[in-house]
Amino acid sequence: MSEQPSFFKRLRTGSGDEAEMSFIDHMEVLRWHIVRSVLAILISAILFFIYIDEIFDVVIMGPTRNDFISYRAFCKVSHLLGMGDSLCMPPMKLSLQVTSISGTFMSSITIAVVGGLLLALPFVFYEIWKFIKPALKPTELKYTRGVIFWVSLFFFMGAAFGYFLLAPFTFNFLSNYTIGNIGVIDYRPTLADYLDSLIDITLGAGIAFELPMATWLLSKLSIVSPQFLRTYRKYAYVALLVVAAVITPSPDWGSQLIVVIPLVMLYELSILIAARVRKKQDEEWE
Repeated sequence: MSEQPSFFKRLRTGSGDEAEMSFIDHMEVLRWHIVRSVLAILISAILFFIYIDEIFDVVIMGPTRNDFISYRAFCKVSHLLGMGDSLCMPPMKLSLQVTSISGTFMSSITIAVVGGLLLALPFVFYEIWKFIKPALKPTELKYTRGVIFWVSLFFFMGAAFGYFLLAPFTFNFLSNYTIGNIGVIDYRPTLADYLDSLIDITLGAGIAFELPMATWLLSKLSIVSPQFLRTYRKYAYVALLVVAAVITPSPDWGSQLIVVIPLVMLYELSILIAARVRKKQDEEWE
C-alpha cells in the first residue's frame, strides 16, 4: 500500500500539475473567496432589511403566535390519534420590550444579517469548496459531486427542525412557566433576548445537523475512522446530550429529548458514512 500525500500538502501543491503555491498566494486566493462570500451575505442582508416589517411579523414572531403552523399541526395530530387536546399547546401571551433607544434598530440589523447569512449560505459553502478543491484528487472530486447540495440540505433541515419544532416547544414552555400562585411576576422578555434565543435554536440545530457531512470530511482527511466512532459511541452520546442542553434554552426534558433523538440518528448515519469512505480509500490505495 503506497503512502498517500496529506490533504494539506495537496492543498499547497494543487492537483500536482501546478507549481507549489506560496503562503502569500494562498492568502490572496483565500481573501477573494472571503470577499465574495461577504458581498453575498451583505446583498442578502439588504434584501432582508428592505422587507424587515413583513419578516418580523411572519417569520420572527411566528413561533409566538397561537395560529403558528406547528401548533395547529400538533393539535390536529392529537385529534387524529384520538388523544384529545393532549398535544395542543396552551396559548401564549408574550409581550416583548426594548430597553435602549437603539434597541429596535439594532435588532433589525441582527435580523437582516442573520437572514442574509442563511440566504447566502449555499454560496458561502460553494466558495469554501472552491478553495479546497485544488487539494482533491480526481477520484475524490468524483465523490464530491453534489457536496454543496448535501451540506446545504443538512443545514436547512436542521434549521427548519429548530424553527418549526424546537422553538415552539421552547417558547411555549418558558412563556407559560410561572413561580408561585399569587401572580406577582410580570413576564416581559426583551426583544434582544428573544432574538438571541431564536437564533441560537435555529443556527444551533442547523450546525448540529451537519454532523454527517463533518464526518465525511474528517474521514476523507483520515482524521476519524468508523472504528473510532464505534469505540467512543457512549461518550459521543453524552456529548450529544450536552449539545442538546446548549441548543435548547428550555430546561424541560421533552424539548431536549426532541433534539437528542435526531442527533443520535445522525451519529449512527455518520458511522455508516465513515465506513463507506474508508472502504473506498482502501480500494484506491491497494
